[in-house]
Amino acid sequence: MLIIGIDPGISGSICFFEDGKITDLIEMPSMAEGKKNKKQVNAAQIYNEINTRIKNFEKKNIKVVIEQVSAMPGQGVTSMFNFGQSFGVLKGICSTMQLPMYFVRPAKWKKYFSLIKSEKDASRTKAIEIFPYISSQLSRKKDANKADAILIASFFYETYQSEE
Repeated sequence: MLIIGIDPGISGSICFFEDGKITDLIEMPSMAEGKKNKKQVNAAQIYNEINTRIKNFEKKNIKVVIEQVSAMPGQGVTSMFNFGQSFGVLKGICSTMQLPMYFVRPAKWKKYFSLIKSEKDASRTKAIEIFPYISSQLSRKKDANKADAILIASFFYETYQSEE
């Protein structure tokens, strides 16, 4: 089974996770938009990244797990709109590709890994502890989003009960 763990958002990441192992890990594809060159997710590139990695799998053996995000206190209206837009783009892409989607709230996967009320960087430490072979890809502080995608996929892998 291929699990695609996604930390949505412009600085998010996508983790491809097969049979308990990370097979690939990418930063969220993005592009410049408008006169101010603000970043937005690149839907076409996301589609291509996922499509090239799922070619050898039957759709029934693919699970897309997206972090179920919502508005957070203190975030600006514009940033929340952009965040929601990225989330919607991901849902649209997966729907178009007819991939089964599952949503997991941050509190649920973070509780599973004992990360509630911890620093953002704690997920990076936890991912390196569980998957030491990926540590070179999690060496920077800004790689916490990659770690989140890994842990989202891992959480689903460890807790998902097959529907068959």
